[in-house]
Order: sequence, then structure tokens, then C-alpha cells
Amino acid sequence: MQFGIFTVGDVTPDPTNGTTPSENDRIKAMVTIAQKAEEVGLDVFATGEHHNPPFVPSSPTTMLGYIAAKTERLLLSTATTLITTNDPVKIAEDYAMLQHLADGRVDLMMGRGNTGPVYPWFGQDIRNGIPLAIENYALLHQLWREDVVDWKGRFRTPLQSFTATPRPLDGVPPFVWHGSIRSPEIAEQAAYYGDGFFANHIFWPKEHTQRMIGLYRERYAHYGHGTPEQAIVGLGGQVFMRKNSQDAVREFRPYFDNAPVYGHGPSMEDFTRETPLTVGSPQQVIDRTLGFRDYVGDYQRQLFLMDHAGLPLKVVLEQLDILGEEVVPVLREEFAKNRPADVPDAPTHASLVAAAAAAEAEVVA
Repeated sequence: MQFGIFTVGDVTPDPTNGTTPSENDRIKAMVTIAQKAEEVGLDVFATGEHHNPPFVPSSPTTMLGYIAAKTERLLLSTATTLITTNDPVKIAEDYAMLQHLADGRVDLMMGRGNTGPVYPWFGQDIRNGIPLAIENYALLHQLWREDVVDWKGRFRTPLQSFTATPRPLDGVPPFVWHGSIRSPEIAEQAAYYGDGFFANHIFWPKEHTQRMIGLYRERYAHYGHGTPEQAIVGLGGQVFMRKNSQDAVREFRPYFDNAPVYGHGPSMEDFTRETPLTVGSPQQVIDRTLGFRDYVGDYQRQLFLMDHAGLPLKVVLEQLDILGEEVVPVLREEFAKNRPADVPDAPTHASLVAAAAAAEAEVVA
């Protein structure tokens, strides 16, 4: 099972002292956080994609390419690649290039984004969000698997005898997760292609996440990719930890109360009760996270959001030390117990290359 972190890259004032990092500070902090993630033994670093303040990660491949040069093992991903407002041709070429530069340590998560004004900035209409996601990904999927593409659709100009360059590393495209908070159409899309489904899992109660993943698993099997239990599932999560839970609650409260997404809304206690947010001791985070399996089944990837709401870099790095040293080793051991042998690991470039070679050998035989 893979463990890692994801960032949304918000530039938020620290509510305890009023200081706001510069964009440069925030960007450099995200690089430092990724390096720290590798240092403490995590598997994945994922960045969001946003094109509006107060967020800075507007160019994920630039950031991930830089991080690739500064890391050796870390798998680089996105917490959202905007399949709705990006040109699929550019996604195909940008992420294939990143795949080469990172020696295959790349996958990505498709998402629609939840910021309405972004759509017209890129010539689109948010009311077409689902059709855009479906059509654009169909083209991207084709561009990575066919050397010469003829294509015509609704939302972009046709392609005639087009070849996206560079071609995917070793002829194997990056693995794709489809991320969604609330859209069953996206779970259906992930199932249709046999791709992964990532439930953000930080805003909604467990019953909602359970329904979404249940739908994805059922449809994954329907399309002939394997049993429901073999579907590739990822979850988001949100934690803040201190040795003593009371200290964690006291320290995190002003950040929660003023966070750009959920600040000035439900109390932290209500939010913790109704969603997977865990503010407390490392053991409380372990217990809560292990409980996810009770309602989604065995899954492949767990990412945590840790660097948001104005938390200082020093505090985030302390959180990563706790996560890497005290939490993830226990989670790895416990999640491995009683895991059925036919439940696959999270795909990597090496595993996808091996699977492609095995499939080709079977055809030849």
C-alpha cells in the first residue's frame, strides 16, 4: 500500500500571527515538503492544479519535474489535473515528458476542479464539466496508446494524423486515477477504463465515500477488469498530530477556524465527527485511518493533506516526522494483515511495464 501527502498549494495567512508567505516562499516550501516526504519514508507526493488565488500550483509538471531532480524514490503525482480546462494534447505531451525525466516515477489524477470562474478563463463552460471530462479523457487515453491519431469531438479542433511527442516511457502511459468528491459519472469513467478511483474523502461523511467506492468497484467488475475487490482505490485524509491530543486540538483550532475552504463553518468538533479529519495523537490517527478499510475495503493509496490553512513550514515538517516515524510504519503493518492475496498493489511504472510484457507474450504464445 502506498502512503503519501497531497498539497493544494494555498497561500493563507497564519491566523496566529497574521504573517502571509510570499508566492515564492510557498512554492519553495512545497518543494521542501516533497523532499521531506521522501526523507521520512513516504511513497507519494501529489500537487493540486489551480489557476486562481490564493493558490500557486498552476504548473504541476514544472514543479514535479523540479522535484524529480531533487528526489530519488518518491512517486510524483497530481492531486488534480484539470481534464476539463486543459487541452488533452498538452496533457499527453507534458506528462509523457515528465515521465521520461522522472524515470517513470509519475502518475496523475484527473479531476474537474471546483472553481467555476476557471472554466471561462480557458474558454469553457462549467455546465459542460462532465461532458468535457468524458470527452477529453477519451482523447488523452487514445493519444497515449496510438502512435497516429485521427479524432473529432465536440470541444476542440479535430486531429488528423497526429502523433503526441514524446511517446510514453517504455510504451506505457502513466497510471491514471480519476478523482471525485461527489460525481458518480467520474466513478463510472474510472471503472470503464480500468483506471484508479480516488475519493478525496476530506469533506463528506463515510457513508458518501462508501457509496461512491462501492459504485466504482461494482462497475469495475462489470467492465471485466477483475473482481470488485481488485479495483484500484485511493483515499484522501486530513490530520494534525501532537503527542497529546489536547495539544493538537489547541494548536490546530485557529488554523481550522480560518481555513479558506471550511473556516467559519462547522466547528472543528463537528467536522471531526462527520468527516475523516483527525486532530489528536498519532495513535488516534492510526486508529481512524485503519477504520477506513471497514467501509471501503482493502485499498491501494492513502494521501494526507497536511500543509494548508496557513500552517508554518516548520510545523508541517514536524507533522511529516510524526507521520513517517510513528504513524505510517504501523499503518503499513496493520493494513498488510489479512490482506487477500488477489488484491493488487498500487500500480507503478515497473509493474505496468511487466504487465504489458506479460500480455504481449501471451498474445504471441
